[in-house]
Order: sequence, then structure tokens, then C-alpha cells
Amino acid sequence: MIQPGLACDIFCAVIDNLGDAGVCWRLARQLAAEHGWRVRLWIDDPEPVALMAPDQAVVEVRRWAGDFGGIAPADVVIEAFACELPPAYVAAMRVRPRPPVWLNLEYLSAEDWVPGCHGLPSPHPPLAKYFFFPGFVPGTGGLIRERDLAVLPAPIFTGPIEISLFCYANPQLPALLAAWRDGGRPITCHVCAGLPGRQVAAWLGTDFAAGATVRRGHLTLHALPFLPQTGYDALLARCHLNFVRGEDSFVRAQWAGRPFVWQAYPQAEDAHFAKLDAFLGLYAKVSPDETALRRFFLAWNGNGTLNWPEFAAQLPALTAAAPGWARQIAAHGDLATNLVRFCREKL
Repeated sequence: MIQPGLACDIFCAVIDNLGDAGVCWRLARQLAAEHGWRVRLWIDDPEPVALMAPDQAVVEVRRWAGDFGGIAPADVVIEAFACELPPAYVAAMRVRPRPPVWLNLEYLSAEDWVPGCHGLPSPHPPLAKYFFFPGFVPGTGGLIRERDLAVLPAPIFTGPIEISLFCYANPQLPALLAAWRDGGRPITCHVCAGLPGRQVAAWLGTDFAAGATVRRGHLTLHALPFLPQTGYDALLARCHLNFVRGEDSFVRAQWAGRPFVWQAYPQAEDAHFAKLDAFLGLYAKVSPDETALRRFFLAWNGNGTLNWPEFAAQLPALTAAAPGWARQIAAHGDLATNLVRFCREKL
């Protein structure tokens, strides 16, 4: 039986430095803070974690470098997103008196094959590595969600529509900004630092440094500084609509209980559209006009033409449905708790 104080190593090789690091950090923190595990987060670029959680002390964050000779493996070893463990570390796992539970934490997907693959072993004699899939439905590992996270009441639409913008490079963004500028209702857009801010600056044709406020027609743009995770979560909760990307902000927008628009991580040969379509197969049902919602999500991901007025007309209904959607996807447990339970069965 697993006792508090179990040691856990999480390995993260940064690809999208905010998304991968953000998911691993949230999981590491929850395992330590809520389940009493002693967690080391091995990451090849620790800077994103330092920015996301500048005052953290609950997790040991270590730079993933060198050959790992002399590093004793933990009781639970988590490979995040199919990164490859150091050979010396795997060799040490093989000779450990009690084999560790070795998990491959996969990317989030709503595709229908995920429940059938969740928890399956991959033999690496004398070890076994288990696939652990986050997901939206029973039979998956669930989603990262802290124990004290509450589903918020729906915001009231008074005054300008408050929108947060966090995206990858997106050719559709200029058209969306123009629609907001020329529309009939005031919109305030809070633009996240980094790539979103640079794209907005290019559209404006002027500097758009953190703290700047620029008005164009009915659109007011605020340039945000880099926000730690707690600050970003608060931003999602205060806005009427959130544009999010990848995995971490995608999940957090759903816990915020607000309408959102998701940009999936672009993949070769448009493979990300399978993930987008699978998610919409679940989420679009909350909309009174599933076709219009699908059209807007697909267009934001590069397939079609954005129709902001059509999508904006759904916002009141999407707002009313958002807290119920959050409760639905929370019903089968959170990722950390499900992971702890899985490990208890294997040790």
C-alpha cells in the first residue's frame, strides 16, 4: 500500500515550453501538495517553471542534463509525453530491489480509442511501462484539477465583452481583430505575453509592450505581462470568453466555467484535426447550434472562414452551459488522484 512520502520522478523534455512544462508542473505540485509525495521534476529547461510558479517550494525542480549516473530512481517514474528516459536511469530502475511503477503520461485526447489504451502495459523486462492517458470520459485518467478548485457561477454580460487571447501563430487572428474592431459591441481583449502579443503588435503596426492599452474602433487591447499560473487562471475566470491553445490552458479554461475557443497544437499532415473533431464530438453538444460552434472552432484552426457574429450570438447559451460541462468532465475524478490510485494497485 502506498504511504504518504512516496518518491516520484517526473521527466519533461520541453517542446512547447509553456504547455508541456505547465502540465508537468501542475501534476507535480498536486502530487506533492495533496498526496504527500516527494516529487522531483526533471526538465531540460527549468525557466518556464520558474516563471509559472516563482515562489514554489513544494516540488524539487532539477535540470535534466548529463548521463544520470548515480541518480537513484524513485518509486514512481513518469515519462511525460513520450520523452525518452536517460539510459543510465533506466538501467538503475532495472536493478532496484522493488521495481518502480513506470508511467508514460500521454497527451490529452478525446479520441474514442483512448479508453481502450489507457493503463495498458508495454513490456521492458524486467520492467513494465504503463500508458496513462488524460481524458474527458470514464475509462481514462481524467484531467488535472486541484481538490479545492470550484466551478464558478456564470458571469453576467454587462458592458464590454471581456476576452483573453492565448494562441499559437494564427493566420486567422487579423480577421478576428478586424471583426472586433468593426463590430457593434465594445470588446476588451487581454492579450497574453509572447507570441499572441507579437501578432497583435504586427496587426496594429506599432509597439505593444506589456502594460500598453490600444483602442481601435470598438476594440480595446490590453498587453499583459507574463502571468504565473495563478494569475492566468484568475484571468480565465474574469473573462466572458477565452481563446486558449495546446493542453494546459485548454483544460484550465474548462474549469473556469466560461465559453472558450481552442487552438489545437498544429501537427504534420493536419493530424491535430482528428483531436479537434473528437473533442467537438463531446463539447459541441452544449451549444444550441452545434454546426455554428464547429465552424468557428475549425476556422480558428485554419479550416474555413471565421464568422464572429454567428459565434458571438451563442455566447449567452454557452455561458449558461459552461459550469455544467465542467461538472460533467470532473465526474470521473482528477488526473493526480486517479494516477495515485493506479500506482497503489501496481506497487
